[in-house]
Amino acid sequence: MKIKGRTTLKTLAKASGVSVATASQVIRGVGRISEHTRKRVLSTAEKMNYIPDGRAISMRSGERPEIGMIIQELANPFNAEVVSGVSDYLEGHGYFVSVLDARNDIERQKRNIEAFIRSARGGLIWVPAHNTPSKTVELLRNYSIPTITFLRQIKGADFDHIGIKNTEGTEIATDYLINLGHTKIAYFGGDTNSDVRQDRVQGYELSLKKHSIAWKVIWASEDTKQSGVGRLHDLLSAHPDVTALVCNGDMVALGACLALQSKGLQPGKDVSVIGFDNVMDAKLVTPSLTTMAVNPYRMGQILAETILKRINETEHPQITYFNNPELIIRSSVGPTEVAK
Repeated sequence: MKIKGRTTLKTLAKASGVSVATASQVIRGVGRISEHTRKRVLSTAEKMNYIPDGRAISMRSGERPEIGMIIQELANPFNAEVVSGVSDYLEGHGYFVSVLDARNDIERQKRNIEAFIRSARGGLIWVPAHNTPSKTVELLRNYSIPTITFLRQIKGADFDHIGIKNTEGTEIATDYLINLGHTKIAYFGGDTNSDVRQDRVQGYELSLKKHSIAWKVIWASEDTKQSGVGRLHDLLSAHPDVTALVCNGDMVALGACLALQSKGLQPGKDVSVIGFDNVMDAKLVTPSLTTMAVNPYRMGQILAETILKRINETEHPQITYFNNPELIIRSSVGPTEVAK
């Protein structure tokens, strides 16, 4: 059964061959309904992808508006700073924010979105999981949920989007290392399935090509300090001649720095390391981390501003904003021995 548009309680009742009152009782689990009728209504609801929408009830009851936020890997400090920016801004404008971590699991993400629809969230700030199916996008459209995507843009969707100029950022980072004399620069970190990572790798490759450097190594790792430590040891074993790293994010860069120090090597002297994000820890560690800054807290505020604009001005043209990363020079990068 293929249904176009949003499924309402009325269309569910009609498709099930029952009254609206009966369909409502089945969905709410109340009333004296026969088992046969209950199963028929629930089966039809599943086929029609029906989800009870509590927003109208919430508006009538005068409850405080709430915005949902679905991200991937809340434990990453970058995400935590973004959430802080979103929450602080929305709280200041009379809204709550509730955050769920889909962990790049499309089924978990679907359950998260359905939960938000049921519990009357007024809008959604969303970092889509890898390989998000079109059915999930259709669900949000059918229920007219004001939605803004973050970091990962879904091709063909008409949602507002806030992102980062990832290709340009890693090209700047790689150019900086090359200008310091580095010619054996590895790209380190990130999930190979990530669109963000693919864009950043492209910037790395563009810089190498621009400077006619043939030496190239792209090394995957989870974007955590723990994974960065282990994977950096593997990289050095396979490519002991590497002199610099362009990292997919600050956390994997910090892990790489720890791995270097455990081998008696000094980041910025023996091997240069550039991160991406500029989380708060980047300037507090020793040596401090050179990085491409995107100011995650400020990006959170931009997300909050944008979702409120979409909620209050539904006919406003689609909003798309890409942050320009800025190179922040600290101690984890230095010239090669040849260039000194």
